Amino acid sequence: MKNDSLADAHKPFYLPDFCTSRVTFAIVLIVELTALVLTLARNEAALDFWTDLARTSLFLLWIGLAGAGLLCWTRSWLKQLSAARSSTAVLVMITVLIAVISILAFLFGRSDSAYTAGIAGLFPQDLWPFLLRNGLIGSVVTALVLRYFYVIDQWRRNVDLQARARVHALQARIRPHFLFNSMNTIASLTRTNPGRAEAAVQDLSDLFRANLSEKRDTITLAEEIDVARTYQRIEQLRLGERLNVAWDIGALPELALVPGLLLQPLLENAIYHGIEPQPEGGTVNVTGELSGGLITIVVRNRVTERGNDREGNKLALANIRERLALMYGERALVKAGRFGDEYIVTLRFPHIESRERLPV
Repeated sequence: MKNDSLADAHKPFYLPDFCTSRVTFAIVLIVELTALVLTLARNEAALDFWTDLARTSLFLLWIGLAGAGLLCWTRSWLKQLSAARSSTAVLVMITVLIAVISILAFLFGRSDSAYTAGIAGLFPQDLWPFLLRNGLIGSVVTALVLRYFYVIDQWRRNVDLQARARVHALQARIRPHFLFNSMNTIASLTRTNPGRAEAAVQDLSDLFRANLSEKRDTITLAEEIDVARTYQRIEQLRLGERLNVAWDIGALPELALVPGLLLQPLLENAIYHGIEPQPEGGTVNVTGELSGGLITIVVRNRVTERGNDREGNKLALANIRERLALMYGERALVKAGRFGDEYIVTLRFPHIESRERLPV
C-alpha cells in the first residue's frame, strides 16, 4: 500500500498543484485580468468604472479561490482519471461552483443586510440571466485554461523525452580507447597482481552498470560521486602516478538529488583532454560547496596545446546543461571554458534532498 501511495504521488498529471502559493498567486492574477476585461467590455452607465471593477473582482476572487481549494482537495482523485475524464470533471465542478456562488450572490443582494448597507443595487436583479451568463463565461474560460495546461504539459513531456534520449546517447557513448586500455591494463595485472586485476574488473563492471542503467535519471549526489571515484580508480591503474584527483567535497550534502551522469563525464573529459596528453601528468581538482541553498561543483584541470589538439566532446556538457535546466529550471547554471592554462567547469543548482535513497 505504501508503494502504491508513493507511485500515485509521483504519477504525472497535467494540472498544476493548486495547493501551492505560486499557483494561487497565478489564479489571483488571472482573476484580476479577467475582471478588468469584463469591466471594460461591460462599461455600464449606472456604475462608475472602479466600482464595477471592484464588484467584479470580488465576485471572481470568490470563484477563483474556491475553485483552487476544490481542485487542491480533489487532486488525488483527479490524478487517477485519464486526461479527458479529469478535464470533464474539472469543467463540471467549476461550472457547478460558479452556479452556487452566483446563486449565493443573488440571494445576498436581495437580503435585508444588503438593503440596509445600501449595496443592493450592486447585485443582479434577475437570477437566470445572471446565472446563465456566469456559467457560460466560466465554462469558456475554464476550458481555455485547461487546454493551456494540457499543451504546456505535453511540451514539457516532449522536452523531457528529448533529454532522456540524449541521456541514453551519453550512456551509450563509451570511448573505445578507454575500454581497450582498461582491458589491456587488467590483462597485464592478471599476471603480476591477480587481486588487483579482480578489483579492477569489479570496478569496470560497476561503472558499466551505472552508465547503462535505465534508472539513473535522478540519483543522490553520493551515488554519483561513487561512480566518478570508480572511474578514477580504473584510470589510476593505467596512468599511475601521472593522475592525481584532489577531492574537496566534504561540504556537499550526500542525499541531494542530481541527474545521473553528472560528474563522471566531466572527470573523464578532464583526464582525457588535460591529464593524458601531458607526459608528466597532472591534477584534476574537484571542489564543492553548499551556500544559500545552492550547490556549486567545480572541476578544473591544467591544459596544454597538445591537449587542445584533441577533438573536444561537447555532448556531455550540452547534455548536463539541458538536464540541469530541465530539473531545476532557471536556477541551474553550467559554465565551462579555458581560463589561462586551466579548463574550468562550474555547475550550480538548487539543493533538493531525497527522503530515501534511490536505486542505481
